[in-house]
Amino acid sequence: MLHQFLREEDGAQVVEYALIIAVISIALVVALQALTTGNSFSNFITRVATCLTGGTCT
Repeated sequence: MLHQFLREEDGAQVVEYALIIAVISIALVVALQALTTGNSFSNFITRVATCLTGGTCT
């Protein structure tokens, strides 16, 4: 039974997807921190919302 459990590979894909999601999440956090240096995150979101709704982008 233990031998069969060790040979089971179904869970490997789940672990791989979790690692990919973790790397992408870390990259997004780093990118957002770089974009918001000197400004608060809410100001950044406000600027993006303004650009998306047709306002003047800064």
